[in-house]
Amino acid sequence: MDYSKLQNGSDIRGVALEGIEGQHVNLTEQACRDIGRGFALWLQKKTGKRDNIRVAVGRDSRLSGETLCGWICDSMVEQGMNVTDFGMASTPAMFMATVTEGYTFDGSVMITASHLPFNRNGFKFFTKEGGLEKEDIKKILNYAGCSDATGMAAGTLEKGAFMDTYSKILADKVRTATGEDKPLSGMRIVVDAGNGAGGFYVDKVLKPLGAITDGSRYLEPDGSFPNHIPNPEDKTAMESIMQAVRETKADLGIIFDTDVDRAGAVLSDGSELNRNRIIAMLAAILLREHPGTTIVTDSITSTGLAKFIAEKGGVHHRFKRGYRNVINESIRLNNAGQDSQLAIETSGHGALKENYFLDDGAYLVTKLLIELARGKKEGYTLESLITALEEPAESMEFRMNILVDDFKTYGQLVIDALTAYAENQEGWSLAPSNFEGVRVNLDEAHGDGWFLLRLSLHDPLLPLNIESNRIGGVKQIAKELSGFIAGYNKLDAAKLTQFAG
Repeated sequence: MDYSKLQNGSDIRGVALEGIEGQHVNLTEQACRDIGRGFALWLQKKTGKRDNIRVAVGRDSRLSGETLCGWICDSMVEQGMNVTDFGMASTPAMFMATVTEGYTFDGSVMITASHLPFNRNGFKFFTKEGGLEKEDIKKILNYAGCSDATGMAAGTLEKGAFMDTYSKILADKVRTATGEDKPLSGMRIVVDAGNGAGGFYVDKVLKPLGAITDGSRYLEPDGSFPNHIPNPEDKTAMESIMQAVRETKADLGIIFDTDVDRAGAVLSDGSELNRNRIIAMLAAILLREHPGTTIVTDSITSTGLAKFIAEKGGVHHRFKRGYRNVINESIRLNNAGQDSQLAIETSGHGALKENYFLDDGAYLVTKLLIELARGKKEGYTLESLITALEEPAESMEFRMNILVDDFKTYGQLVIDALTAYAENQEGWSLAPSNFEGVRVNLDEAHGDGWFLLRLSLHDPLLPLNIESNRIGGVKQIAKELSGFIAGYNKLDAAKLTQFAG
């Protein structure tokens, strides 16, 4: 098969199990073995080593994970890799295995498809330099499609463990920051792991720090995801952790996605801490620690967040969607001499300079634990950190399918035309320093908000985000836009048109 179809940005993803109509398995045994060989070849060339190349492998709770692990491990051993199978793990932990003293693997593989349905799975790859880029994945899949081999004698396969070590790193960070062995004593903190790989956080991080965790939910790994999708952006999942916080009167609620590279939270007052709110809280913490730093976000963050960061003395740098995009932009700014401590998407993917620019949901909530303990000692709450954040009265997203094969060209045509159109509309103004699609601010008479039209990173569609500072404003903005959009008959804008009335 054409393995390039398995590439999903800087990851590999495919269908690993039958069970959903119209979706047939393409992560076959042959595909997984070829991908293992491809990664072994890539890693050999990357390291320049001819022997003793060490690779760690982990997986989340997906039903297909153990089988795929067996296939890719066997293949890499055949290509001369010395492989250690860590079993159940988180994606961030697999990177940490390349940089933690006593481990320092040459490379690592995480078997996961994040929050996607139970039948999907895939691979993420790391070296000590971080997650692989799109071009690296392309090379691996090219190697997978050829018959080349490393030419090395067979390697070894052994079982190993790393999650205890990784968890202790997180717990010790809280201890060091607070100066206490059990800084969370007396606090109730509940976790919803959604039956993914995040259940470890309760027994290996929270309890050793003294937290009361009764009321936590769905900690047992179960790749059928019987309770809800492990995804902080999912409404059912977020309602589950909000309910747990209300029922237990918890000081904090935490929710992870399947492989724990994303997280969301619920404050003690029952309010969600996600999207703009979690960015604002982390920005408040980091701007106290690093005055004037730049916070890099994706393109759909609110104007209220930009104002909040500026009032805290920071710089808001709104960039493109895609967690690798925001991370790489933050790294670029640092290399250019502009301090940037945080790169974060509204999806919950967040990476800190102090933590290798690794998108690690467990690390982000560990920063919140430190602040929670500090607030208890000094007499303030987490909620108080973001009281100045101005939030939109309304926000909506419309996803408009592009009905032509060359969807990128057509989508860009619409964006370019809308950019020119916006320049001549009363009450409209193009947002400055915009790096993705077209973002337009609208004055009070024309909806009192903004919209962003952009091309999807991977799919044939144009997402349209609209926010307004008043009730009814989103509908007004949608009405102002719908006339323009109606001129493009290869764009399925039925939902926008229907909403605009």
